Amino acid sequence: MEKVELNKEMKLSEHFTLGELTKTSIKTEDQNIPSRVAIENLKNLCENWLEDLRYSYNTLYSRNSPQDTVAEPAEAQGPSEGIIINSGYRSPGVNKRAGGSATSNHLTGCAVDIRVSGFEQAIRYASILLDISDGTKRDYDELYIERNSERRYWIHFAVRPKDNRRKGNFILT
Repeated sequence: MEKVELNKEMKLSEHFTLGELTKTSIKTEDQNIPSRVAIENLKNLCENWLEDLRYSYNTLYSRNSPQDTVAEPAEAQGPSEGIIINSGYRSPGVNKRAGGSATSNHLTGCAVDIRVSGFEQAIRYASILLDISDGTKRDYDELYIERNSERRYWIHFAVRPKDNRRKGNFILT
């Protein structure tokens, strides 16, 4: 059997790589390698949503927002915050072991779980994603603020190539 390797450095967009969107600590025989179609779906998420989320969040909430530092060179502007992906593409083996749904958008590269530092940041991310949808007239499939038993929050966001449901669920505590 031929061993297939993943090009983890492949750029899906300016700030996101294939390695970030396929990382997992779950070891399976299928090695969590996405199809070409799943990679295109991940590119869509990164180029049309996550890059805009990153830019908007940094513009609105970063200590060194672009409006304050327009005349300075990029290296003098200070670091902008990146968007950290907890889970992107999941192979069937990884999805099953992670407890994912058999119809999960992660299986097709159409979903990401985004790390947040708390509920407030989750609300800000969700608000920005809703604004992006409204401003661009693009629909999303799922937008959830989720929480685990340790009270850690994350954003689950999904966009399918067609038949998006604009479905949202916000956990209030």
